[in-house]
Amino acid sequence: MPKAVVCRELGPPESLRLENFASAPLAPGQVRVAIRAAGINFPDILMAAGEYQLKPELPFTPGVEAAGDVIEIDGASGVAVGDRVIVKMRHGSYADEVVVTPPQLIPLPSTFDYAEGATFLAAHGTAYHALIDRGKIQPREVLLVHGAGGGVGLAAVEMGKMLGAIVIAAASSEDKLAVARARGADHLLLYQREPFRDAVKRITDGRGADVVFDPVGGAVFENSLRCIAWGARVLVIGFTGGIGLARTNLLLIKGASVLGVRAGEAVRRNPELAALRIKALLEWAEQGKVRPNVSHRLPLEDYARAMRLLIDRKAIGRVALMMG
Repeated sequence: MPKAVVCRELGPPESLRLENFASAPLAPGQVRVAIRAAGINFPDILMAAGEYQLKPELPFTPGVEAAGDVIEIDGASGVAVGDRVIVKMRHGSYADEVVVTPPQLIPLPSTFDYAEGATFLAAHGTAYHALIDRGKIQPREVLLVHGAGGGVGLAAVEMGKMLGAIVIAAASSEDKLAVARARGADHLLLYQREPFRDAVKRITDGRGADVVFDPVGGAVFENSLRCIAWGARVLVIGFTGGIGLARTNLLLIKGASVLGVRAGEAVRRNPELAALRIKALLEWAEQGKVRPNVSHRLPLEDYARAMRLLIDRKAIGRVALMMG
């Protein structure tokens, strides 16, 4: 019987359980996908703890993205048995198989394996929405990426460089910065070495960053406002380090903007954005311009350990659960 990670009570990863389940029959227009890999994302962790904006009814299976093979269809168009696909979900991907509809599927890039496909859309889709839709970054602008060793941070480093920005990558370890450099970062900041706001001013000759990509929040967000250029855009991706507080005088004197980034909600409200984003990402993937850095691949039964790698900041890029 297939297995799935199930959340029956809200709490830490260790409160989840691996359970068998019976395969559900397909309704007309549905597709069954055998999952080969599922990506681990912070929303999965927050959702299981009851701390995310989406609160599924218990019990539920975490996981917003996966990759696998189509193994059964019932009247669904545009997809065939044997297709290698990426699966988009609001939750449910930590499982051996899922039942979805064709709009939830996109082709797996030929340059990717299953783990890379399962860790592609959430991070790179967020980076795309942040830098292009919200930040409207321009060539030669200075992009400061916080949490540059994480999945979404590395995606922003890679994409920012591809778009012509001067990329400053900030992270908590030399190992993470080494990967950021390999993905195109022009300048590297180790948080423990010096206050990053001083380093940004030094690197930019006092001008500051044009765009700040911030998935961290807390004091990182607050100090970012002290090293921005005139007209800067501060992109709020998340708050893994706590909720940051904005000093409005710092925004006023720099003519700066703070922009919230919700890539998934944006496409739910405007589906046309999704088509443009996915088309661009798939083209870049096929051309070898973008690729997730999957630092850990663990079996499904090690789901708690995999989630802890993100919580403890031990992953460099992405973590994938492997099935089968």
